[in-house]
Amino acid sequence: MQSYIDILKNIYLATIVLIGVAWVIDIPQYFGLSLISAEWMGPLLSIGIAAAFLKHPYSKKAGLFEIILGFAALLSWCWMSLHYADWIIDIFGYTAEKFIPGIIALLLLMEALRKSAGLPITILVWTLIAYGFFGYLMPQPFEAEQLQMPRLIMYLYSDTNGIPGQVLSVIGRLVLAFIVLGKLMEITGATQFFTNLALAAMGHRRGGPAKVAVVASSVFGSINGTSVGNIMSTGIVTIPLMKKAGFKAHYAAAIEAVASNGGQFAPPVMGATAFLIAEFLQMNYIDVVIAAIVPASLYYVCLFLQVDAIALRDGLHGLPKKDLPKASKVLKKGWVFLLPLGFLLYLLFWRGFNPAVAALWSVGALLILSSLLRRRFLTLKEWGALIVGGGENMLPLLMIGGGAGVVIGVMNITGLGFSLSLVLTQIGTNAGMLVMLMLTGVIAIILGMGMPTPAIYVVLSVILAPAIVDMGVSPIAAHLFIFYFGLLSFLTPPVAIASFVAAGLAGSKIWPTSWSGVQLAAVAYILPFLWCFNEALLLQGSTIANIYAVITALVAALLIAKALQIMVERTRSSLGIGLLVFGGGLVVGSSTIWLGNESILTLIVAGTGISILVLIRTYWHQGHVFMASKKQY
Repeated sequence: MQSYIDILKNIYLATIVLIGVAWVIDIPQYFGLSLISAEWMGPLLSIGIAAAFLKHPYSKKAGLFEIILGFAALLSWCWMSLHYADWIIDIFGYTAEKFIPGIIALLLLMEALRKSAGLPITILVWTLIAYGFFGYLMPQPFEAEQLQMPRLIMYLYSDTNGIPGQVLSVIGRLVLAFIVLGKLMEITGATQFFTNLALAAMGHRRGGPAKVAVVASSVFGSINGTSVGNIMSTGIVTIPLMKKAGFKAHYAAAIEAVASNGGQFAPPVMGATAFLIAEFLQMNYIDVVIAAIVPASLYYVCLFLQVDAIALRDGLHGLPKKDLPKASKVLKKGWVFLLPLGFLLYLLFWRGFNPAVAALWSVGALLILSSLLRRRFLTLKEWGALIVGGGENMLPLLMIGGGAGVVIGVMNITGLGFSLSLVLTQIGTNAGMLVMLMLTGVIAIILGMGMPTPAIYVVLSVILAPAIVDMGVSPIAAHLFIFYFGLLSFLTPPVAIASFVAAGLAGSKIWPTSWSGVQLAAVAYILPFLWCFNEALLLQGSTIANIYAVITALVAALLIAKALQIMVERTRSSLGIGLLVFGGGLVVGSSTIWLGNESILTLIVAGTGISILVLIRTYWHQGHVFMASKKQY
């Protein structure tokens, strides 16, 4: 019996990928079928729910009860798809044959969401559902219209502003295509190739394994769509190497966590969230990537310099060259893995392909090239790992897409989104935009705790982004602001999931790891404020303004990185000097705000910052700090 259940589960998981791919390449049109998004989403979501019950059973093993729940999900969601076209023009209202299947479908979705994605997002979605029913009892400004149950259920169940709407559509097309690409990279050895290439290039340098982690995790993390998945893919190699090179366990874990998390906002793919942002803002995907380039670059520059400073302070050397792969051999063996990524960028930027289609073309290229390289095609086991494994990776995302549809639906039908935006805008008006942004950042971190990347962005873009836009910030700056702070929940205690997972691999304590992660990612807590006040940091200004913003932000990032490593020495003098340098970084970074984004005086301020860095290098690092560090470490 159990073997048949496992087979059924694998069929469900594989079908998720196959349906998604069929939708991307528009298979129905070859059979003369014209389906709209909501009709396609019903079967896809229902199969995901059925798979979730078999993958996360109520007892140790799935049984008949889980199978029945899965069939109920299939029936209730496919019922919506089959009747969707008729319901659009139906004048008879919310009859029982509509909303009763809707109740069943919604309850099964919520339970599958709890099993697949955890309690935090499930509690949030249930809270909003309760608000939809009882929001009319709330005081102003949160009082909502009283809604009858059939109306609310049908809105969530069958409206394109509800569950079968934009978010689920993007996940079922765009995210799925990149999940498949990332999974294929893992199976064919492309992930290992990039790690080996980074080892060959930097493994022998000071703190080399940590620098390898920064480079490898930034490349692979942009594609695979999950911080935790990135840690588990690259961290199992880089963390032991960092410890072997002399990095303390909590630093090794923190470096990997911060590097992997940064991949989620590293162009060109940004963990597939770039496409969500483009869809939400109705703007060109390339414009999103351009806006994200400078902040992501500064994030990794700051991390890289801190890694180098830690290695210098602790006297850590790279790995022996004899123990490292040679770049020529790595390239000779795996150079073909570079071509699919180059092909992907070509299709996206030069040919303007739909991102999902471009990703699948890259999947095809990778399949062919890896087969030529290994002189064999994928084995049956590898095909299973690709299709079933891809479906397994998609499972929580599909549930989250459905949950996000509930959030958006309730926000729309009750007006809660407008009410929240109004409250935050009033705070900004009374206390200033900086205070409002700080409050928004804290809320984003809290709401983002425990949620996967796409869910973080979708929820926050609906709840928080409109208020920032109302304060005069451009939509792209507002959405990147909430996206960054939502992702920082992976590093911010007490629920620093990325740090916790990395700590498990490193065998380090959780709290030292998470606080070290906050330190290493410090620039990411500051940059979003800067671009809300000066969008030239996102390359949204004039050429001169863009240049000045990038220069001052880079110098600021260097100063902040240096300050944090000075303060880590924990002597009285190092703390004082570190705070002064940190303050100098804030002054330099914000100079385009208080001097004007095209003022040449900002270059003078940046030059002063560079002078401070030179003084620190020639005096402070040759003085008592490193003497103290040798005693301490």
